[in-house]
Amino acid sequence: MRDEVKTERLLLRRWRDSDRIPFQAMNADPRVMEFMPSPLSPDESDALITRAENHFERHGFGPFGVELPDEITFAGFIGLSVPNFDAPFMPAVEIGWRLAFDFWGRGFATEGARAVVRYAFEELGLDSIVSFTVPENLRSRRVMEKLGMTHDPNDDFDHPRLPEGHPLRRHVLYRLGP
Repeated sequence: MRDEVKTERLLLRRWRDSDRIPFQAMNADPRVMEFMPSPLSPDESDALITRAENHFERHGFGPFGVELPDEITFAGFIGLSVPNFDAPFMPAVEIGWRLAFDFWGRGFATEGARAVVRYAFEELGLDSIVSFTVPENLRSRRVMEKLGMTHDPNDDFDHPRLPEGHPLRRHVLYRLGP
């Protein structure tokens, strides 16, 4: 298990207690949470950190906290997880990211995700990864495409955690690998 991944501008690392307050603020920002069912409460954000750390312990990988060395100690997360819901593409490992609004548009999501893809294939020995979002989330879809992920509309699915009729229920699925 690796505790960190470095890029030219980023340090992807395990979570720290000091990440809690900025993570709570990020998850309360409606711009950041536009394509999520709702902003998160401080307790919900803290629970996500606990789940991320537990994921590292259980699987040997997880979503890393993102740090910009010499600039800011927490900017969001980028990493891998095993989705915990049933869907036609499961079992799978997902790559995902969420960055605070102030760090959008600077290429950090793509830079960090590229490093995580290398880590997934070269060090963890995964043969494929997936990513998914709602069709309208063009920013994340562009990152997926920059990673070389492909989208087949036949793989799109309704997220089982959202009720029928929910505007965010439909998801597009992207794949990388065989």
